[in-house]
Amino acid sequence: RIPSPTAILSPNNPSKLHKITILPLVHSRVSRASFSSSMENPPEGYRRNVGICLISPSKKVFAASRLDIPDSWQMPQGGIDESEDPRNAAIRELREETGVTSADIVAEVPYWLTYDFPPHVREKLKKQWGSDWKGQAQKWFLIKFTGNEQEINLLGDGTEKPEFGEWSWMSPQQIIDNAVDFKKPVYREVFTNFSPHLQ
Repeated sequence: RIPSPTAILSPNNPSKLHKITILPLVHSRVSRASFSSSMENPPEGYRRNVGICLISPSKKVFAASRLDIPDSWQMPQGGIDESEDPRNAAIRELREETGVTSADIVAEVPYWLTYDFPPHVREKLKKQWGSDWKGQAQKWFLIKFTGNEQEINLLGDGTEKPEFGEWSWMSPQQIIDNAVDFKKPVYREVFTNFSPHLQ
């Protein structure tokens, strides 16, 4: 059974969300050094990655709970393969992590967003990936879900190990509230960029 967002989280406060989408204060939490133009390569030492903001017809955002971090919810994301176009990587990652193939790219953040791994996460991923990255540099895409919810399958397309335990449609504020701390500034920036599509 899929929990409704209100069953797991406190109800969204619309006035609070409104402030987040219009205030420039979001930049105070993410230094300008965290952004890199799409014409440039992402900063050295960061793993190239895509992030996916999948929205429902009612403009709610897809989030899923991580199997490896209890009570932590996130939007789908994943690494960009060597010489892979970020748009293609976003469609591939969405399919691998959620099983979703009925979707259209609507918008993208026109620059790279980066976050640093906390030391314990960096150490764990160094063992897992066999390479040492400071964090991830992400290209974010807003993708509209055009299918039927039966299509959503957290086992993905079977090509990768599942990462998520549950999923739900949430408001941007609910996602920020339930994300790990080191991803919150990037999520705020993503939702600021995509706010015209989320009204």
